Amino acid sequence: MATRAGKGNDKARNLYAPAMRYFAAVAEMGSIRAASRELNVASSAVNRQILWLEDALGLQLFERVGRRLKLAQAGEILLAHVRRTYSDFDATIAELDALQGLRRGTVTIAAVESIAENMLPMLVSSFRREYPGIHVRVTVTNALEAAGLVEAAEADVGFTFDPPSTSALTVAYQHDLPIGALMAPTHPLADADNLSLADCLRYPVALPAEGLSLRARIDASLAQIPGSLRTYVEANSLRFMRALARQEQVIGFQTQIGCEDDLSSGVLVFKPLRDLPLQQDRFSIVTSSRRALALSAGMFFNYAVIALEDRLAVNDAKMASPRPEMGAMD
Repeated sequence: MATRAGKGNDKARNLYAPAMRYFAAVAEMGSIRAASRELNVASSAVNRQILWLEDALGLQLFERVGRRLKLAQAGEILLAHVRRTYSDFDATIAELDALQGLRRGTVTIAAVESIAENMLPMLVSSFRREYPGIHVRVTVTNALEAAGLVEAAEADVGFTFDPPSTSALTVAYQHDLPIGALMAPTHPLADADNLSLADCLRYPVALPAEGLSLRARIDASLAQIPGSLRTYVEANSLRFMRALARQEQVIGFQTQIGCEDDLSSGVLVFKPLRDLPLQQDRFSIVTSSRRALALSAGMFFNYAVIALEDRLAVNDAKMASPRPEMGAMD
């Protein structure tokens, strides 16, 4: 039987949670490696989704038999559900396509600057190649405002960091990213290892403006450092701070997201910082908990989660899960 979850052009798959798609592929292929090849995603990403699903259900879904994985009783029940659901989705999508002809609709996105630099344009471009009839509207703003636009129903999907805890928002996806020091390769600290924020403060620095999620975490670290901070540049634009770091001996602070071009070209270097508050800047995709996503927005959301999960896995950023991977699985 052909692997249903491995059909890249099957629209019904995009409407279903990644954990279920990956589970179905492993069940049908008999191993995580084979499923990852069929899905064209990293085996570690498949493995994480299986672990998360078992955690969420509190049940073991697979048993190891030789070099293959066999469905446990709970896994057989779940696979039957997945197949029924896929079948229902196939029929629904066929009806919607027949009704709409070209897929049409609008998705409104609120995003922070770092995501809007490279990641979001890549995501929107690839999404519109597949769904050219869907209109995409993007607002670039700070982290708090991005969450606020979603809460106020002025945006369907928000790409933000450290969103506020409120019943009006659903954190539909999250991924922890370390904050590091950005500097020119000629900076005295460019070759140093195991840097702390205190080490960086011995040199001129540029800090994110107050109100940005990055600044809140930096301030938490500053509170643990005795002494006053020397004069520094402050700005609400990460792009401006990177430009400043390129042109003079100033250190900026952010995650690697948004500065990929500067890092790949070698004009800036990224040095992770060991301060605990800077270890986990939580990138989140948020939606409203008070209203369901329209079809077009839901299609974009699922598309975004799959694409970003794979891209961040390639960047070796850790998912927010304390469990180790199932290293014994094939």
